[in-house]
Parts: sequence; C-alpha cells; structure tokens
Amino acid sequence: MADLLGGTNLDKLMSFSDDLVAVLKKQTSIHSLAQCLDESKALHTFSEAEFDEVHTQLEDYERKIEECKRKTQKAKLEVRDEAEIDLLQKELEAELEKERALREDLRVINNQISDLEQRRGSVDEQIQLRKKLYREESRAQKKLSMYASVTNIIPDLGDRSKISGHIVDRDKRMVEKFEFNPAESTAFETCESIWKLINHR
Repeated sequence: MADLLGGTNLDKLMSFSDDLVAVLKKQTSIHSLAQCLDESKALHTFSEAEFDEVHTQLEDYERKIEECKRKTQKAKLEVRDEAEIDLLQKELEAELEKERALREDLRVINNQISDLEQRRGSVDEQIQLRKKLYREESRAQKKLSMYASVTNIIPDLGDRSKISGHIVDRDKRMVEKFEFNPAESTAFETCESIWKLINHR
C-alpha cells in the first residue's frame, strides 16, 4: 500500500498521533501544552497533505478505470479475441481494487484529521485555562505582597489547620512568629490578637 501512497507511511502517522496523546497525558505546563499544540498543527498539516495526495491519486485511478471501461466496451464492440478482452477485464479489476484501497486510506486519514482537530481544541482549552490560573495566581501574589507591606504580616499558607505566620519589623530587623488555633477562638478574636501583636512592637 506504501507504493500506492507514493512512499507514505501510515504507521508513522499513527505513531505521531500516539506520541501526541502520550505527551498530552504527561505534560501540564503552558509551555509543554503550547509545544503539543504546535506538534498537533504540524501533524494536521501533514495529514492534510496526505489527504490531498491520496485524493489526487484516487482521481487518477478513477480516470484509468473509465479508460479501461471504454477500452473494454470498445473491444467488445469490435469483437476482439477473448484473450484481449480477458486481459482488459483483469486490468479493470486491478484498477478497481486499487481504488477501493485508496478510498479506505482516504477514510483513515480523514478520521485522523478529525481526531487531530478535536485534540487541538482540547489543547487550546487547556492553554487558556492555564493562562487564566496563572493570571489569578499572579493577582493573588500581588495582593498578598501588598497586605504584607501594609500590615508587616507574612502568613504561612502551608498548613490550613491553623492560623500562623510571621510579623516582620524592618526597622528593628526582627521577625516574630505567631500561631493561633481556629478551634479555640473566633475569627474576630484571632484578628484582634494579631493586631495587638503588631501594635505592641
């Protein structure tokens, strides 16, 4: 079948698709997703080129089939010998078989192009989501930096079971750790305690 496709290796195309799926499962960063999208676009372009090539060959075989049919009809009308008619009939059947094979290849490539379109859409969505999360994280970090600058409090966000952090006194070059148990006091009481620590410095 590789001869019919002019040297095209469909196994290689399928391997590219499998590699793309594997990469999509393993990579999570925006950069990696963008690379996957680029590879998807390149593979999509390659598949479209294959599609066009197979379609052109299919049209060529259809012309050959029509030519064989005309020859066969002409041979029958001219009452040529049976051996020549059999030869033309075999030639026609061979061309019809090639056409069937090309149509099957064309169907497979078409399905691969559709699958790539869907995957590219999924990658686009993931990239947009990652960008949105990155923007939200950046805004949160800026807010946290602003709060720390105003209050001199650097919260510890690692352990959500307690309220803890450090109070930084830049003038005295001192750092004081604080920690409160949310189960032992209300949010208001905890807030009051933290402000007292700040004001007594």
